[in-house]
Amino acid sequence: MNLQKPILVGGLGLSFSLWILNTWHDSIIQMAELGLLGALAVGGGLWLLRKNQPGEQLHDSPPDRNKVEAVISQTQSIMHQIANEVADHPSLSTLQEQLAKLTLELDRKEVQMAVTGGKSVGKSTIIHLLKTVSNLSANPLELVETSPLFTELGQDGDAAILLGLQNSDLVLFVTNGDLTASQLDVLQKLRSTQQLVLLVFNKQDQYMTEERAIILQSLQQTFPGHVLPISASPLPIKVRKHLADGSIQEGMEQPTANIQQLVEQLKVILAQQAPQLVCATTWRKSLFLKTQARNCLNSIRRDRSLPIVEQNQWIAGAAAFANPLPALDILATVAITGQMVMDLGNIYQQKISLDQAQTVAKTLATLMFKLGLVELSTKAVTGFLKTNAVTFFAGGMVEGVSAAYLTKIAGLSLIEYFEQQDIALTTDYQLNMETLGRVLQKVFQENQTLALWEIFVKQGVKRLSPQTKPSTILA
Repeated sequence: MNLQKPILVGGLGLSFSLWILNTWHDSIIQMAELGLLGALAVGGGLWLLRKNQPGEQLHDSPPDRNKVEAVISQTQSIMHQIANEVADHPSLSTLQEQLAKLTLELDRKEVQMAVTGGKSVGKSTIIHLLKTVSNLSANPLELVETSPLFTELGQDGDAAILLGLQNSDLVLFVTNGDLTASQLDVLQKLRSTQQLVLLVFNKQDQYMTEERAIILQSLQQTFPGHVLPISASPLPIKVRKHLADGSIQEGMEQPTANIQQLVEQLKVILAQQAPQLVCATTWRKSLFLKTQARNCLNSIRRDRSLPIVEQNQWIAGAAAFANPLPALDILATVAITGQMVMDLGNIYQQKISLDQAQTVAKTLATLMFKLGLVELSTKAVTGFLKTNAVTFFAGGMVEGVSAAYLTKIAGLSLIEYFEQQDIALTTDYQLNMETLGRVLQKVFQENQTLALWEIFVKQGVKRLSPQTKPSTILA
């Protein structure tokens, strides 16, 4: 006989057997409960002793051509997966067109420079002056002014501008004074993506000599690197002229713009680093396209995974409802989750063996205990069911809905965890329990709203009520 669901059949069979033993010998099942809970507690201790494993980091050194080509190759592999799973996906052709452009982008000669900053800091004037400089760059140079930063309320008010800056090879960030927390945050975000940023201190002529020196020193300490003081449009100054007849004539005179330090720095950078700047921009574009392709593939796989999670959660709920004993509920839930690991792993092309799936399932149960999710979910379900005395006193309803909910959380956590993983090419699968624990907490918190709880509990009562047909539970 060919068993298509080995973990599911074995786990539920063992759960049923233990229920029979419990009916006959209470003392036997008490020992079994202690053994199971003890094993879970030990597993949780091992997880807590694990060292933190660092995640994927951005390169500290500027990305070279080989790194860019590696990202392009990875993106191409993801697109092949999309084509294999959904050949006529509507986003595929657009993604492929963007990928083709990236290969050509590496050999781009034109340098794209953006000028950004807050409102009324002199961005337009700086661009106008730079366009009048001869021999600024041997390569074609495109100057682009962004919309003013810090004009939109909210944490993500400047998100669109910052995203657009990722396409620039060089950024001039203009300020007319010391940096605010918001300005520093933007500068750090730009630098974190291998963006070369020149901090331009404009309108320095509007400060007294001592105050100007203090601001300049503060800028250099806060943002080490290229800090360039300029006066793109100095304020008019009062002058006195002594005429030949001995009289004095007073008037206002417009000083000449002073951007010499900026011009000299740009000439050096554009002469020596233009290819590296273009390479870094192409790297950022490649990472962005890879993320787009990955999100597209994950969306396809999530649509296929959610029905599997839903089916398993109600199977787990039905098993726990039929056997309302805490240790048995855990055992049945672990069995269901182990089957989900294999099913979801197949969708996300993670090569997971039967033994590995069982280990992952036990790990999930351990994490749920150590994080207190089992107790929290049981209390929440009990609270909702107390409003309906009939369902509350129906034997096993709390355990059934709780088991279904925990299985759902486990399934959603696995989906999110797998979405973060690269395609596994071997069967030597290693689970990062630290990462899985963070994902599990995040998913649990996201599903803690009262509205979601109420909807789920009502679904659980409807699915698990004695009058519900088995076909409805499995649907």
